[in-house]
Amino acid sequence: MGALDDYLATLDGADRDVLSGIRDRAIEIVPDAEQGMSYGMAALRYRGRPLISVRATAKHLSVFPFSPEAVEAVAGALAGYSLSKGTIRFSAEKPLPDDVVTRLVIARRDEIDQALGDAPAR
Repeated sequence: MGALDDYLATLDGADRDVLSGIRDRAIEIVPDAEQGMSYGMAALRYRGRPLISVRATAKHLSVFPFSPEAVEAVAGALAGYSLSKGTIRFSAEKPLPDDVVTRLVIARRDEIDQALGDAPAR
């Protein structure tokens, strides 16, 4: 268990299932990701940088890729969702499409690799 698993364990039902699915997909794509904290949120971290975080509030679920560029990379596929500079908001009833989660995580991973240089072999 880690910080993100501990956070997800506090959630109930569909919210936990949807956010756990995002966490699971991110770990599939970036198996070197580690659980930790970023900007006060439980998150997955990659190469010492924040990769992605998820949160549940009373009104919506959110994914934070810690990057306006990563949000912008998938924005065209998110008509009807609420977006801001670094956040995508959705609900358990209308979760993010799997392909969008995949593209979002890859965009953030690649951004980190580019910033740090010498991307690990995949």
